[in-house]
Amino acid sequence: MSRLIVYPSHIFGTITAPPSKSYTHRAFILAMLAKGKSRIENPLISLDTLATIEGIKTLGAKVERTNDVWIVEGTGGKISPKKDVIDARNSGTTMRLLSAVAALSPKRLKITGDESLLKRPMGPLIEALRTLGADAKCEGEKGRPPVIVGGGLRAGSVGLPGNVSSQFISALLIAATQLQGETEIEIEGELVSRPYVEITLELLKLAGSDVKHSPDFRKFRIRGGPLKPLNIKIPGDFSSSSFPLVAGAITRSKVRIENLDFEGPQGDKRIVDFLRDFGAELRVGRNYVEIFGESLEGTELDCKDNPDLVPPLAVAGSVAEGKTEIVNVPHLRAKESDRLHVLAIGLEKFGVKIKELPDGLRIWGVEKLRGAHVSSFMDHRMAMAFAVAGLVAEGETVVEGAESIPVSYPNFVEDMKKLGAKMELV
Repeated sequence: MSRLIVYPSHIFGTITAPPSKSYTHRAFILAMLAKGKSRIENPLISLDTLATIEGIKTLGAKVERTNDVWIVEGTGGKISPKKDVIDARNSGTTMRLLSAVAALSPKRLKITGDESLLKRPMGPLIEALRTLGADAKCEGEKGRPPVIVGGGLRAGSVGLPGNVSSQFISALLIAATQLQGETEIEIEGELVSRPYVEITLELLKLAGSDVKHSPDFRKFRIRGGPLKPLNIKIPGDFSSSSFPLVAGAITRSKVRIENLDFEGPQGDKRIVDFLRDFGAELRVGRNYVEIFGESLEGTELDCKDNPDLVPPLAVAGSVAEGKTEIVNVPHLRAKESDRLHVLAIGLEKFGVKIKELPDGLRIWGVEKLRGAHVSSFMDHRMAMAFAVAGLVAEGETVVEGAESIPVSYPNFVEDMKKLGAKMELV
């Protein structure tokens, strides 16, 4: 097991945002379904996205790489599995999106993953696939993976809960493009993480899909038809960029991050607004953001649509003056770890007074964190959050399970060291 050793640091400088994980997953899967060759430039190559790339190869796509450009020769929707098992590793996105796509297969496939992934909910998606005629079931208890999925998927009407995972909706939207006729999806209850659905819709339209939705994102209508190849350059990732931005804020440093598209639908660009709520000074340009670290003040943040921002924001709240409350994120309990619980027990070791709420966290900031020995529970966002906290903690901080970081941000340690952070993987 890798450990990340972190010491108090002052950081300064410019880095390039890593490519978006969400865009990369979806671009490769749509390229696999398209007829012809897609060109994907600057995708994120991480443990999660490699699971998707291996998955689309299993389903019949041909993939070639030249430097930062990947060419995917699609199947035209004619899935022809080369194996009967797809290993999604630690990637919930891979598991969910490819489970729906596997329902287009003429033979049954098993989609499985690591110990953490096998604890994540799949029941609502599998039930929706069954409603639409697919041969699908969960082998795990209480709607957990592994899942077995085969053919039979057909156009029709189906309901999905909106409060568990937006990936269920994205999965059905993508698979429905390959069905003859029109599929209607109705969202039951509150929709969380809506921006991720918006990314799916953007890429579906880029691939020529006929998809419509109600203004409130409660109803979707997809008319099946062939997808055209993609020609796309993957934008920078705001979720990953939130960690060096928060690092700049809490160390009172100047940090600039380039390769960020503020015009796109990525919901986690709200990191700028959230940090301004804390009192940080930021400057936003056409494709960059700069932060000028200031003393922070506690605030209340509704992160319903931005759950991936909660770990770094919780660290910001830990050193902000007064109380910070992060609310409306009960879905964080069903990620790679129970992130609310892991943040609470981890930040408490840094000397923070913190209360775990059913749907969030209440944090009373302290003037100075103390170095701590903490476990990331093999969760990449927990590992990065605790590493950032270590930059302003007295003494040495040790983060266990740092080998999880390449799941989403393979160059995190390299980028932070480029900014001057004192951290080493051992």
